[in-house]
Amino acid sequence: MAGASGTTALTGETTAAASRMIGPTSGAPCVRVYRTDKNAALPGYATAGAAGADVEAFIPEELTLQPGQRVKIPTGLVLEIPAGWEAQVRPRSGLALKHGITVLNTPGTIDSDYRGELEIILINLGSDPCIIHNGDRIAQLVFAPAPQVHFETTEKPESTLRGGDGFGSTGIGGKANGTVS
Repeated sequence: MAGASGTTALTGETTAAASRMIGPTSGAPCVRVYRTDKNAALPGYATAGAAGADVEAFIPEELTLQPGQRVKIPTGLVLEIPAGWEAQVRPRSGLALKHGITVLNTPGTIDSDYRGELEIILINLGSDPCIIHNGDRIAQLVFAPAPQVHFETTEKPESTLRGGDGFGSTGIGGKANGTVS
């Protein structure tokens, strides 16, 4: 929604955490959450099929994000992610489309041994300033297994059909008659 000065506000992005609580997927690990303040909202899934849990801004006063500006937004949350898992911080599609707001290092990874406050790096790629309020849903968290692999050296990489071709080598067109343009 554009304000009188051309500033956009994230109106309608705030939701009470209790109204968004959906049951966990069977077999999913428990992520314990420490709230730095009792008013910080827990992450929550908006629908039963949502892959990402919405995360809210926890800021003392509204913040205006100017075009091209990036800022670190606190959430008031410290996550205890189980070993072997990660949390991926991803943008919310509505913020990106409507306001040009995205998460700068997408996806950002929160490691299982990190115990600091979850902060979200937002950037305004839009043409208008955007106001962020306390409680606005600013990002989403997707949890995924993240095993640590072991590395070994080799004398020569195994060959593949693709080889070393990268950066656009498979084209951008759709498949037609089994070929990629």
